[in-house]
Order: sequence, then structure tokens, then C-alpha cells
Amino acid sequence: MSTRLGGVSAAPFDALNLGTAVEDQPNAVRRNREIFAAQMPARPVYLQQVHGARVVQLTTQDVLNQDHGTQAIIEADASVTTAQGVACTVQVADCLPVLFAAPHGAAVAAAHAGWRGLAGGVLQETLAAVCLLGGCDAAQVAVWLGPCIGPTQFEVGIDVLHGFGVDPSTRPSPYFVPQASERTVSSKWLCDLAGLARSALMQAGVVHISGGAWCTVTEPSRFFSFRRDRITGRMAAAIWID
Repeated sequence: MSTRLGGVSAAPFDALNLGTAVEDQPNAVRRNREIFAAQMPARPVYLQQVHGARVVQLTTQDVLNQDHGTQAIIEADASVTTAQGVACTVQVADCLPVLFAAPHGAAVAAAHAGWRGLAGGVLQETLAAVCLLGGCDAAQVAVWLGPCIGPTQFEVGIDVLHGFGVDPSTRPSPYFVPQASERTVSSKWLCDLAGLARSALMQAGVVHISGGAWCTVTEPSRFFSFRRDRITGRMAAAIWID
């Protein structure tokens, strides 16, 4: 998992911005991606993330195509692989990055979980792909949650609650805390994104879950945050098979 430290981009993308869909200098992003890739024995393959639940399987051909500039845009929010030399990679700046590993490195995956993707089942779809390709069940998969917007910072409207099937008047959820006094009706709630992800994974049968304790908004020197800064860079989480 990268932070904002160690790159060459100028403010407000300082310094290790890995995102191309922002107004950073292309040469700086290219150099930052080289710096990031140099830290691992595999090549990161980037997706065009759309806050959905699609999972794609990556092969060594995707690495070759990307390195040669012939890779078609891969529109998905998660990737899975069984191939060595391929790093499943997702970009974030408040959304939750989630990494999956089957036993003995039989398969690995990375998922981008904003609230829409999380409500749409991106983690369940990614888990299913890892179990299928890794020949295992959910209880054998190890999952790591990266930094995301924290439960004291993520203010949301009723549409987000409805997206998760929550009706606060009849079926409250511990992952949504109303922001109102006793005399008013709340139109805003604080959302625990990592908590929702943890709950979804546990309901799907995952027992080995770690991470999820870092808040991107409250650590400006360490993390990019779109909610905090609006104009900002992107971090990346990657996983590969040794």
C-alpha cells in the first residue's frame, strides 16, 4: 500500500500520486508509477474504476500489453490473478482498498470498495473469484483492509443507507450514526465504511480479516483524501504471488 510520500509530483498532488485521472503532470505520474513498481517483484496492472462490482482476471499478457502501451482500458473495480509477475492493483483516495489471498498464494485479488461498490457486492464477487481460482473456501482466504475515510469523517445522506437496505426508522444499523439532536430529524449520518466491509466479509464466511484502522481524512501528511481536499492525488494497494 502506497502513501502520498516518496514521489515527484508537486502540490496539491505531492508527492507519490499514482492517478492519471487527475490534473497532475503526466511525466510526474509516470515516474511515480515507476517508483511504486520498483518496490515489488511484479508489475502493477491498473484498472479504470467505476464504483461497480465487476471483477476481471489478469494474466501476464495484461502486463505485457500495459508495458507496451497496447493495453485496452480495463473497466472494473477488482482484479484477480493466479499468475506470477502480475500485481492486482486498485487506486484510492478515501474509498477502501481490500486485498485477498488464497492459501499458499494460489490466487490473489484487489478490490476498490467505495460505498456504491460495497453496496453492489464487489467484495463478495471478488471473494468468489478468489475461492474459485484458488480452490478454497471463504474461511481459508486472508483479507486485508487498507486506509479509507474513517467512521468519524464519512458523512452521508439517506441514499447511502437505502443502498445498504437500511431504514433508520425501523431497522437501524451500527454502521450509520445519525448526526442530529434529540429534537430534530437527521438528514445526515456518519458511515463506517470499513465496518460495513468487515461485516459483509464475515457474512460471506471470511474469518481472517486484518487492517482497516487508518483514516485518510485525518492524516493529511500521510494520505491523499478527496473528501478533505477535492483536488488531490491517488494512492494504490497491490498484491501479487511470490
